[in-house]
Amino acid sequence: MAVNWQGVYPAVTTQYNDDLSINFDATQQMINTIINEGVDGIIALGTVGENASHTRAEKIAILKAVKEVVAGRVPVISGVAETSTQFAVEFSQDCEAIGIDGLMVLPGMIYKSDEAEAIHHYQQVARNCNLPIMIYNNPVTYGVDVGIEGMKVLAAEQNIVSIKEATEDTRRISELYSAFGDRFIIFGGVDDIALESLMLGCTGWISGLTNVFPRESVAIWKLAQQERFTEALEIWRWFLPLLRLDTVPKLVQCIKLCEQLAGRGSELTRAPRMPLSGEERANVVRIFNEANESRIDLTKFNLD
Repeated sequence: MAVNWQGVYPAVTTQYNDDLSINFDATQQMINTIINEGVDGIIALGTVGENASHTRAEKIAILKAVKEVVAGRVPVISGVAETSTQFAVEFSQDCEAIGIDGLMVLPGMIYKSDEAEAIHHYQQVARNCNLPIMIYNNPVTYGVDVGIEGMKVLAAEQNIVSIKEATEDTRRISELYSAFGDRFIIFGGVDDIALESLMLGCTGWISGLTNVFPRESVAIWKLAQQERFTEALEIWRWFLPLLRLDTVPKLVQCIKLCEQLAGRGSELTRAPRMPLSGEERANVVRIFNEANESRIDLTKFNLD
């Protein structure tokens, strides 16, 4: 199955009204803005999109709204984060019916699978829908690592085409390329090691903080692709304090607060996630303000 997924794919937030109903207009406006600022694809209903905080009907409505505003300009990939394999299969079939371009499949939620169970979960989704699939391998958060031998099993599924590599061990990227060559499209999935991941050959970067600073994210990607790493480092070092916010348990609240500070969205999240407060909130505000006040003039890199 041939797909052309590369570049910067923000894991977009879902925007809410004050009563925590979905604000479809604000969600669409946010997505339209970041596409106009140069991102290469959209990940809807990932962790940052609060997938597990929505009913199945809400998820379908969100995806329809995302598909409408994107209007074919870039690929739209939906997160699949369900409590059972059967629910994951059914939701994947919903995505196919809507016309979503691909799936980012997580292991089963709540119960922590072992590797064999996770492989079975991914196989069943792949065998029961026709969409291209990205495996989201994040043992730090989800408690299961599908390693090289496991990926050899999954390589037999022709519509499993990509891996979001989020083990936080950059050695895994080289191991994947050594084992599989170009069989899988490999995305870096951890914001604060994204540049290292791109230097090691990742063809894309799935990012939370791109929602807040999309132009800087795209500039890092373009410079890395041109092997202009010294220039990329200048932006990277500026960006790194913000990117570290993507690796903490309250990453969703951190990213949405930064969106609000940047005038790009609201910090509202659904419970059990609660707004940041006290020193925790003050630290995020400080990091954002320092970054915003010292933004780099991107025009000097001549990337257009």
